[in-house]
Amino acid sequence: MEDFGLYLVITDPITSYEAVAEAAVRADLRYVQLRMKREPRERVLAVARALRAITRGTGTRLIVNDDPAIAEEAEADGVHLGQGDLPIPEARRRHPGLAIFGLSTHSYAQMEAAREVRPDYAGVGPVFPTPTKAIPDPTLGPAEAGRIVRDSPWPTVAIGGIDAGNLPTVLRAGARNFAVVRAVCRDPRPYDAIRRLQDIWQAEVRR
Repeated sequence: MEDFGLYLVITDPITSYEAVAEAAVRADLRYVQLRMKREPRERVLAVARALRAITRGTGTRLIVNDDPAIAEEAEADGVHLGQGDLPIPEARRRHPGLAIFGLSTHSYAQMEAAREVRPDYAGVGPVFPTPTKAIPDPTLGPAEAGRIVRDSPWPTVAIGGIDAGNLPTVLRAGARNFAVVRAVCRDPRPYDAIRRLQDIWQAEVRR
C-alpha cells in the first residue's frame, strides 16, 4: 500500500487556489485535488490550468474532482469520481490522457463493490461530520473507516471532518493516509497548516 499522508483537497481557500497549491508543492505533498462545486466550467478549467502550471514537473500530482473532461483538458494527472459520477471504466475509456482514477466510498459495501472497477485509490468517509457537502453522507466514525481501510486492496484516503485535533485518533484506528479541506484552506498560512498535519502523521506512522 502507498503511504503518503496528507491528500489535500483545495476548496474555497481564504488565500487563493494558487497559494495553497504552491504550499502543497513546497511541502512535497503527493496529491492535491481541485474541488470547485457549482462554479462555471470556464472558471474551473482556468484554475485547473493554473494549478497544473504550479505542479508540473514536481512530485505533486494534480487531481480534478468530478469532471474527467476538465481534468484531461487541463492536463491534470487524474480525476476523482463520486458514486454518482461517470463510472471509472467508462471514464478510463473516454479519457485516456488521465493516469489516475480515484473513487469516493462511503461504506464497506461500496468499497467491496469497487473491486469491480478497480480504482487507483479510494476515499473513505466521511469519518466525522463535515459541512463541505450540501447533502452529507452518513458518518462512519474512525473505527469503521479503519476497518474499511484495512480490508481495501488499494491505497485509501480517510476524509471528512479531519483536523489536527482528531487526526491521531483517525490514524490509530487504521487510516494510513488522510484528506482535509478546511484544516488547510481556511488557514491564512497554508504551508504551516500542512506541515502541522504532516508532522502529526509522521509521528503516528513511526510509532
